[in-house]
Amino acid sequence: MKNLTVGFFVAFITFVMGSPVAVAANAAAGKEKVKAVCAACHGQDGNSASAEFPKLAGQHEDYIVKSLKAYRSGERNAPVMMPMAKALTEEDIENVAAYFASQQSLVVYGYQRFR
Repeated sequence: MKNLTVGFFVAFITFVMGSPVAVAANAAAGKEKVKAVCAACHGQDGNSASAEFPKLAGQHEDYIVKSLKAYRSGERNAPVMMPMAKALTEEDIENVAAYFASQQSLVVYGYQRFR
């Protein structure tokens, strides 16, 4: 029984050490990508000045990642967003999502927040 436990432990450590490790997103790099790609519509901090474009500040990081990947793959059909998302790498998507998620939304429960 002891050999089985040791074998399981060794197999588990081998699996964990051999698994790809997710790299933490870089919000600073995301800010630069936002400035170059996203800010014209969504605002530099994710608080769009136009009701035509969604506010992304304070959105959940996972939601932004999932949405951008869906635009990139065509799963979500939006003629403006699809080419923008296709130009982003996996790393760009993670970084942009981290940046927008770290920003404070000016809308809280439907009410405008003032700076």
